[in-house]
Amino acid sequence: MKLTLKIWRQASLDVTGQFCQYTVEQAHPDMSFLELLDVLNEQLIAQDQLPVEFDHDCREGICGSCGLMINGQAHGSQTKTATCQLYLRHFQDGDIITVEPWRARAFPVIKDLVVDRSALDRIMAAGGYVSVKTGSAAEANSLPIPKANADLAFDYATCIGCGACVAACPNASASLFTAAKIAHLSLLPQGQVERQQRVQAMTEQMATEDFGDCSNHAECEAVCPQGISIDAIARMRREYVKAFF
Repeated sequence: MKLTLKIWRQASLDVTGQFCQYTVEQAHPDMSFLELLDVLNEQLIAQDQLPVEFDHDCREGICGSCGLMINGQAHGSQTKTATCQLYLRHFQDGDIITVEPWRARAFPVIKDLVVDRSALDRIMAAGGYVSVKTGSAAEANSLPIPKANADLAFDYATCIGCGACVAACPNASASLFTAAKIAHLSLLPQGQVERQQRVQAMTEQMATEDFGDCSNHAECEAVCPQGISIDAIARMRREYVKAFF
């Protein structure tokens, strides 16, 4: 396969960026998108040019490190797929592919396709955990949890914090990420003690980080690699109201 890549290059936040066009002649349908970038970088290094900076780690759709806007869509056109799980078989020979970083005020560009997503870490640090003493692991059946609650909590807990929801949202809102982290703990017994202060602290931190507000476009749900529903946002809003009344 021959693919043409229009990639955003930006040396730092303080420097104006631009698109640069590259051609990869030896792309293979079984390559992942990140492997395509690896091949491109090998070409650039061989030509004494600076390689393209991009985030990655596990390359298994687990860690949430990778994140690119591919042809204007977060993680590309395949649903429930992280960038590292997107394969070139979904493209055609001769395609021109536009690759950009996440675009959000709360995600400043570090270099090229790498953005600073530490704002999501600060939201978690504000209350996305259980700090009260809950004791050692109990026998599995000693603390009954309705299966519906357990299943839903697990669904929300699968959020990998990639930030695609922010990048896809017209308002650059982090509501789906924050809601998923709040909702999964609110459904479990271990999360009840800090339930009210958790939703207050995490939503306040979200606002402090300069994310936008949710206006129910549902673009976040459409691009989430884990398929997390915007029902989580409705649950977060109910939790927030209950925390004050």
